[in-house]
Amino acid sequence: MAVATGTWLDGFGISNYKTGKMKYFLVALVWAGYCVLHSYLISNRVTNLMALALKRYYAYYRIFYVAISIGLLIPLLNFTVRSDSNVIITYGLTLNIVRYVLILGSAAMFLWAFFIDYDSLSFIGIRQILNSRKTVHTNPPKEIKKGGLLGIIRHPMYFALIIFLWCQTFKVMDIVVNTVLTVYVFIGTILEERKLVLEFGDTYIRYQQEVPMLLPFTKAKNRNSKDLTKSINHL
Repeated sequence: MAVATGTWLDGFGISNYKTGKMKYFLVALVWAGYCVLHSYLISNRVTNLMALALKRYYAYYRIFYVAISIGLLIPLLNFTVRSDSNVIITYGLTLNIVRYVLILGSAAMFLWAFFIDYDSLSFIGIRQILNSRKTVHTNPPKEIKKGGLLGIIRHPMYFALIIFLWCQTFKVMDIVVNTVLTVYVFIGTILEERKLVLEFGDTYIRYQQEVPMLLPFTKAKNRNSKDLTKSINHL
């Protein structure tokens, strides 16, 4: 006697539909969890605690943070790729040319910002380690760079990342992951802006008024310093 292993919903494709939705929800949830952890580990609360706990070894925290971020990202990418294989978006010749131009442009912008406009060694965590080994420690004056891409957009690397992500969209899973990461970049940028205002004060507020945050060649949104201070106090 044959035993049915499926349900009566299988005949209508409903069971597969629900399974597919759960798969996308699970991947979105895992990516969201990664984003939350990634942001939490570099938050003021955690970094201040690490500075107190690690003392002079705190100089190694940034490179540890980068290593953890990359280490978790590799299995997450592998899990995502294995979760979906159905291509739903194909590009014709014209769109492919546009797509590759945008990919090359965003990659060039990212690398230019990383190596020219920012201190790449500090971003990775190497600069902090080198400075910790100096016998005489100096505190250089804090300045806001406004040259190069930073005179056009305050966060060129984030803008380039968003463009690059959406140029790699072929599957439903790509749309799910890119949506999660785009939301995270936007929220993370706002949180980073608040930290920069706390660090640089009115100097950064004026920079916000002069240069747009994520959309180059657009008018920067003027912010009243009093309103911004109120928002910071709610952190």
